[in-house]
Amino acid sequence: MSRLKVLYGFHAVTARLRHDASTVEDVYYDTTRRDRRMQDFLHAAKDAGVRIIAADETRLWGLARTERHQGVVARVHDLPLAQNLAELLDGIQGSPLLLVLDGVTDPHNLGACLRVADAAGAHAVIAPRDRAVGLNATAAKVASGAADTVPYITVTNLARALRELKDAGVWVVGTAGDASASLYQTKLDGPVALVMGAEGEGMRRLTRETCDEVMHVPMAGTVESLNVSVASGVCLFEAVRQRAAAR
Repeated sequence: MSRLKVLYGFHAVTARLRHDASTVEDVYYDTTRRDRRMQDFLHAAKDAGVRIIAADETRLWGLARTERHQGVVARVHDLPLAQNLAELLDGIQGSPLLLVLDGVTDPHNLGACLRVADAAGAHAVIAPRDRAVGLNATAAKVASGAADTVPYITVTNLARALRELKDAGVWVVGTAGDASASLYQTKLDGPVALVMGAEGEGMRRLTRETCDEVMHVPMAGTVESLNVSVASGVCLFEAVRQRAAAR
């Protein structure tokens, strides 16, 4: 099997147990927690046939490298998701819906983006290998199981990857506050990749130039921008709405 990695927190570990318990090597739990939530979790882990190991705070911290583990840490094997762009495109059934993140470096933002991508039915999240956060335990915890269902594809050259998507018939749409067309004026009912830039900096110049089209999310209030995960959700679900209407 694949190498082991760490998941922590009730949501992330429970989601993996439900999705594919056979990939869970073992689960460590805080023996000082005797509340109902912990008891329900332990029953679920036992029913799934997973090895359960009692642990103290030192052991849990050593595995998770954070105090935010909630008393639950699991060692798991990677799931067989697409590992590169070619595998991803070959495996998509139907019209691709993709989220591209250009320069997102906060694992909490990545986790939230994976979560909204999963909710919208997106086929993958794509990001550059450099200038971007990796799929670490913090991102997986925030994703609440979506890291196990949505491929996170990292590419060496994002502009080249976008051109590959375009060659495969995917319409690449970037987002920028100064774009003239709004989200609701943009056609998103076909194969589409939505490109989100980093907060503050936005998309890099070459990324923007590679897009087929650039749009903005209409803002009615006083704030200048949305959190990248919120903006991703708004754009993805508008694409979902348009795709449903087209069908």
